[in-house]
Amino acid sequence: MPLARLLTFCLSIAIAVPASARPVTDDTGRSVNIPDTPRRIVVLHEPLLGIPLMDLGVEIIGAYGRGDAGELLSAVDFTRATLGDGAQSALPRGIGPFGNINIERLRALEPDLIIGTEYDAAQADLLSTIAPVYLQNTGSGRVRGFEVESDLAGLLKREKALEARKAPYEARVDTLTDEVTNALPGNRFLAVIVHDQINLVGNTSGMVQALEDLGLKREDIEGSVSNAPGSNFAAPISAELFMQLDPALLVLMNSYMDTAQGEAAVRARLDRIAPGWDRFMKPAREGRILYLDPAQVTSPTVASAEHTLTAISDWLSAQE
Repeated sequence: MPLARLLTFCLSIAIAVPASARPVTDDTGRSVNIPDTPRRIVVLHEPLLGIPLMDLGVEIIGAYGRGDAGELLSAVDFTRATLGDGAQSALPRGIGPFGNINIERLRALEPDLIIGTEYDAAQADLLSTIAPVYLQNTGSGRVRGFEVESDLAGLLKREKALEARKAPYEARVDTLTDEVTNALPGNRFLAVIVHDQINLVGNTSGMVQALEDLGLKREDIEGSVSNAPGSNFAAPISAELFMQLDPALLVLMNSYMDTAQGEAAVRARLDRIAPGWDRFMKPAREGRILYLDPAQVTSPTVASAEHTLTAISDWLSAQE
């Protein structure tokens, strides 16, 4: 290979290292030198990584699933639904649709840190030629509740911001815990999201954090894979098994791809999949159902946990 071509090749695969950096080890065991104070962060999954950062007051400049001007390429705006006015005003620029990253768009953003999930490990070396790449665990079984937000706060030295976010949330938990205990016949919950089938929701979300902080525990379902290490957000169960369950609190969500949310939308889907479920299942007969909007409650953030507490509070008020 001619010397000029060799030098070009070596430069193309060189790992980008910031001028002022500190060494960290990411969740896949990779050693990474990241900026002391990164200012141009790109995330490879906005709901799981971008929303936690914004919830901490950290601005991101780019994300998967957006267009050149920051317009959404997906049907659901998880960021706005979760954070409302707390979302950053400047939209993150897009780096391609989901599953099809545009390297040139990413390079043009000139990031100083790229944060991906453990599922981005295969492309980490390539992306590291643009900026340091930190891989954060997001899969159920590896992290739970809003641990992703907590981990990112530690990575970016935003622990004080996290404590400030958690303080009013924890105060609300304290005021609601006894009410929840008194309103339910037990301490087990079952969280389900209904697409074309019934799916158990995994452990990684502010919703799960809030329910567990209120003293509830996940219904133990033999053979369920929803909590296995690395499993995705939800895992299917049969309609027959679903209808046999009797949790103290049944949490139901409609598909996040459906523009209709709330009780009527969930009931319509379940009626097609499991006819008679609301007459057969005891939580339905006794009104022990919490209907949630998945766009609001499924990010691993304090904000999603707060949305869940609000829904719990409204449900308790309706029981009076």
